[in-house]
Amino acid sequence: MQKSKKKKRVLIYDEEGLSLLAKRLKEIRAEKGFTQEDLAYESDIALSQIARIETSRINPTVSTIFRIARTLDIPVSELFNFKFQKKQNI
Repeated sequence: MQKSKKKKRVLIYDEEGLSLLAKRLKEIRAEKGFTQEDLAYESDIALSQIARIETSRINPTVSTIFRIARTLDIPVSELFNFKFQKKQNI
């Protein structure tokens, strides 16, 4: 059998999705009365990382999202309670 050619890995960065997630996180954090500093301290996530998530500069891991949701005492789905505006070509 012939080995199939390896596909080149493509880094996925969904700018619209990350922007909507950032906006939603800011809204929820403010509603819950957390500052970025409070959220960073309570979740044991670096303040700079919270700031980068809220400015769509990084693509957070699922584990990071889980920790943020637990800290804010919300279902994970609440962070993703938004609708996409653009249809993305896949």
